[in-house]
Amino acid sequence: MNEWTYSEWKEVADREELAAFYLYTPLCGTCAVASKILNVVTELKPTVPVGKANLNYVEELATEYQIESVPCLLIKRNGHADEKVYAFQSVQNILQKLS
Repeated sequence: MNEWTYSEWKEVADREELAAFYLYTPLCGTCAVASKILNVVTELKPTVPVGKANLNYVEELATEYQIESVPCLLIKRNGHADEKVYAFQSVQNILQKLS
C-alpha cells in the first residue's frame, strides 16, 4: 500500500472500476490495527488499487468527502464514492466490502 496524494487518489479513482483510499493519522492506535488488516487485504486482493494518506496532509479530501474520523477506508466504484468504512472489524469484513 503506497502513500498517495489527493491528486493521485482522484486519478486512480476515476480510472479504475474499484479503488480504495485508506485515511489515518500517525498517533492513532486504532489506525495501526486497521493498517495491519489492510496490509493483509492488499496481499489477498492485489488487483484492487489501495492507497493511503495521513489525513493531516489531505485536508481538502476530508472536507470534500466529509470524513468523520480515522481510520477511514474510502471506497469508490465506477468513479463514484460508494462507501466510507470506519469500523475495520476483520480482514474478512474488508475483503467483503472490496468484492
